[in-house]
Amino acid sequence: MNHTVQQLLLAAVVVLPLLGSAAALLPAPPGLRGRGPDQAVLRHGVTVTAVVLAAAIALAAGFDHDHPARMQAQTDIGWIPALDIRVHLGVDGVSLPLLVLTALLTFLCALYTYFNRPSGPSPKAFVALLLLLESGTLASFAVLDLMLFFLAFEMVLIPMYFLINRWGGAERERAAWRFILYTLLGSVVMLLGLLLVGLEGGTFDMVALAADKGSGLSHTTQLIAALAIIVGLAVKAPMWPLHSWLPDAHTAAPTVGSVLLAGVLLKMGTYGLVRIVLPMTPEAAHTYAPYLAAFAVVGIIYGSLACLALALPSPTTTLNGGSALSESTGAKGDLKRLIAYSSVGHMGFVLLGIATLTPTGVNGALFANIAHGLITGLLFFLVGALKDRSGTTDLDQLAGTSGAALYGRAPRLGGLLAFGAVASLGLPGLAGFWGEMLAMFGAFDPADGLSRPAFLTYMALAGFGTLLTAAYMLVVVRRVCMGDQPIEPGTGTGAGRPALADVHGHEFAAWSPLVALTVLAGLWPAALLGLTDPAVQQLLAGGNR
Repeated sequence: MNHTVQQLLLAAVVVLPLLGSAAALLPAPPGLRGRGPDQAVLRHGVTVTAVVLAAAIALAAGFDHDHPARMQAQTDIGWIPALDIRVHLGVDGVSLPLLVLTALLTFLCALYTYFNRPSGPSPKAFVALLLLLESGTLASFAVLDLMLFFLAFEMVLIPMYFLINRWGGAERERAAWRFILYTLLGSVVMLLGLLLVGLEGGTFDMVALAADKGSGLSHTTQLIAALAIIVGLAVKAPMWPLHSWLPDAHTAAPTVGSVLLAGVLLKMGTYGLVRIVLPMTPEAAHTYAPYLAAFAVVGIIYGSLACLALALPSPTTTLNGGSALSESTGAKGDLKRLIAYSSVGHMGFVLLGIATLTPTGVNGALFANIAHGLITGLLFFLVGALKDRSGTTDLDQLAGTSGAALYGRAPRLGGLLAFGAVASLGLPGLAGFWGEMLAMFGAFDPADGLSRPAFLTYMALAGFGTLLTAAYMLVVVRRVCMGDQPIEPGTGTGAGRPALADVHGHEFAAWSPLVALTVLAGLWPAALLGLTDPAVQQLLAGGNR
């Protein structure tokens, strides 16, 4: 593809959502209102995100797959000459999959929202915030200047705060404040590290800094800067023990907010580690790698045990008229909270892969990033649909003493939930398997200079975490999908509860791409690894030219 066309496509991917966000706040033209202004603005969101997705797919199609390590579609324009800050955009094999994933998930969220209008204030602000969030996230993966990366990184915080605070569920204000405070404090620390790297390195250009491989930074400077950057990125990742904002944010967020938070925003932290810390501060990365791996495996075990505790029946559950009631309704076994804690465990595998400092481990981390976005995005869609139908995501209320019988009450919904569960636990042949396996392979043989006995211990603990993941996911499937049969149609009799509405057409349209890509990535991992591996090899060897 022509270089100019690539430049235009990448610029469109970043800028169109921002323009669409501003346009969403304007009055809809009379001929485009349809049944009213609310429908018009929701349709506007679908249209803009569809155009952005088409541009991202066209960019991926025109990408030079024979040279994925080379930065492509570059635009480099001076912006603030006094500080040598430039508008520098580009993509390589590391960032391209994340760009496409972001565009896809945002489009599916806009499509889902068109048919499931969010409860709360006017949809006009909702669509504007959704598009602003997309623009900031896409920019984070496309910019190649440290200061622009920071600005894009911060750009997503305000729209996500308002999406949680204005359209969320119970305790949304508390959850939104915890989200914004944790991430802003982390960002302040990260900014200090980025400034130190840029000022000491003589440039804020990420390509040049990565190519220099930290040669312009002293060992002490690398240690201080990398520690600040890692702390800031670890909050967003999220890494234990900086994860505590995540369960509350997910539980309170609307469905599409949870999908984007898990599927896209968490990836910004781990992407920053691969793009900034590993190539620009290699000595510090080597020093901190064992500690990062230790925190990662603690997160894997902790997240899995928390999920198992949420999945098991509450001892306070009692049967009342065929339904289960708990003294702590929604506070303990909430499905959204469970999936949020599962993200802590899954992102632990990503961090473990990065900490190995090997191509195998880092490729596994990037693969697990994409797999987690697909699978967890699907799970949050499904749990949101279940809440719309049943009015709750509390496992004790859903399951009662025998199970929620989703297979019988809504068989397609139950089948999709079971599919998402087995994909999340890492079943071979699905996307969740390869990233975790490669991360553990990387820990089996870490980079030179790292303690192999320590990383073998981390690998064993991570392997135990996969068993815990299988345990809690199978418990969820047992309690939600199995159980008493529904009341038989037309008879009013039966052993269980009334049937639920099964998967609607628009839900099938929003979820089927995630299912298909989960299967495709599981059966053909080379499609993704072929993109990331050359770029990772070059980043670890000394930058991306």
